[in-house]
Amino acid sequence: MNNKTIFISVAAFIGVIFIAAVGVYKSQQPSTVASEQLPALERIGAPSKGGKQAKVTIVEFFDPACGTCSQFYPLINNLVKKYQGKVNVVMRYAPLHKGSDDVVKMLEAAHLQGEFWPALELLFANQQRWVEHHVSNPTRALAGIKTLNVDHNQLDADWQSSDIAKTIAQDIQDGQTLKVRATPQFFVNGKPLVVFGYEELVNLVEEAVAEAY
Repeated sequence: MNNKTIFISVAAFIGVIFIAAVGVYKSQQPSTVASEQLPALERIGAPSKGGKQAKVTIVEFFDPACGTCSQFYPLINNLVKKYQGKVNVVMRYAPLHKGSDDVVKMLEAAHLQGEFWPALELLFANQQRWVEHHVSNPTRALAGIKTLNVDHNQLDADWQSSDIAKTIAQDIQDGQTLKVRATPQFFVNGKPLVVFGYEELVNLVEEAVAEAY
């Protein structure tokens, strides 16, 4: 057997192994969340926007201190606008950065006053003012939220309340159930975004819209 034949044989063998490996990898990827885990995707009263009768739901577990979450925010808005009435997005808290556990409580307190989205946009736009070296500064975050049209006393009472603590605890527990280990983590109609990327998310949404409509 000459060197050329050996090379071709080895190349063919590697090709077969690669194809087999890809097949195994894909077969191991969950197409949808397990049925017993589906309830973890939902929480009554979670912040949401988009079509009220939308058949496609993007669930995003996020941390307001997450730079990638901030970068994805306008892209998610674009998807909701592109598929107007067909797609909505639901936000779930995943405070993975140090100090973010209090900041998400403040966001939820703003949500109770109908100011979740303005508060989230403000925090994303000013991350450099209240996040240093991936550590959140809740005092600075709260000062920013209080520039919005909110009742300051009510905000302070709410974000420190046991009710909001339970809400955040549920999101954290649900995130653990769904194996959310980084933010942002997306699920589209129960399907997790396995390979992270904006194009991959767009494709997942497009597939869901095509299936639903």
